[in-house]
Amino acid sequence: MLLRQDRGLLAIDIALDIAFHAGRGGEVTGAAEIAERLGAARRGIEPLLQSLVRAGVLDSLRGPRGGYRMARAPREVKLVEIVAAVTEEEELAPPGKLGAAVTAPLWKELDEVLAKKLGSVTLEDLLKRAAAAGLRRPVTEPLHFVI
Repeated sequence: MLLRQDRGLLAIDIALDIAFHAGRGGEVTGAAEIAERLGAARRGIEPLLQSLVRAGVLDSLRGPRGGYRMARAPREVKLVEIVAAVTEEEELAPPGKLGAAVTAPLWKELDEVLAKKLGSVTLEDLLKRAAAAGLRRPVTEPLHFVI
């Protein structure tokens, strides 16, 4: 059920952060950096990162310069795919006959609408929204050492 999943929203934020800061090129961003930018606990986002790697949304690189990067171009990653990677379908038993007859079907309808919308939006769309909002990827200067 998509409507009850704050894990899904956090996973979208994680994937967007990686697409924005690391992209698909050779650059990676570490879990600690992602957690800091999102104001989340690193231990809290690690399971989501691993789920996104298993789903083929992210690539994980090990080692001292390791971290995460996009496995595919942002235009190829739909938000519904991100949410599905980190959420489990859970059936909630509606309380009473009224809930079973009225609110449970309503929630199911809303969930289907949300899934359809998430299926039509890509990470590239969110990156365009970020650009329209005036957000720019930070540019890091290469380090120059002179002895």
